[in-house]
Amino acid sequence: MSPRTSLLVLLGTALAAGCGAESSSSGTSLGLDLLIDRAVADELGAFQVVVLPKGQSRRCAELQRTCLNQQVNPNEALVIQGPDGKKGRALRFNAGLSGGAQELVVDIPVGRDYVVVIEALSRSTPTHFLGSSCNYLESVSATRNEPLIAASITLAASECDPTITP
Repeated sequence: MSPRTSLLVLLGTALAAGCGAESSSSGTSLGLDLLIDRAVADELGAFQVVVLPKGQSRRCAELQRTCLNQQVNPNEALVIQGPDGKKGRALRFNAGLSGGAQELVVDIPVGRDYVVVIEALSRSTPTHFLGSSCNYLESVSATRNEPLIAASITLAASECDPTITP
């Protein structure tokens, strides 16, 4: 198995108007700062994180229109690992935005040219897609990585089931 590094995800509750500026700090983990509109936070149940290879060949605007699983073959997604050791092509994290920020850690393979898609999922049953954030990631190193500031979640509520099975 290839070396892996952590992707740190910080989730806030403010409205994000754009991509934001890159942080100048660096380290062995990638920081990802994602901002959520308070109105959406009431409907938000979880986040689903997916990492796809060949990032530059993909168009984020297209990937954010609807559920990712309707646009790409789920087997294209890289196997990633959560802090609990669970592995899968998509990892879900319960939303816990009260109090400002939520920290998520995801191990992704060392490599180049990725796109990280974070889908906002409803708390309702069945789960439906609320929107997503799409982020190009040039490279992941086994040593030092510049933090990645996530694009704001683009709202595109859809009744599709966003589930990607492991």
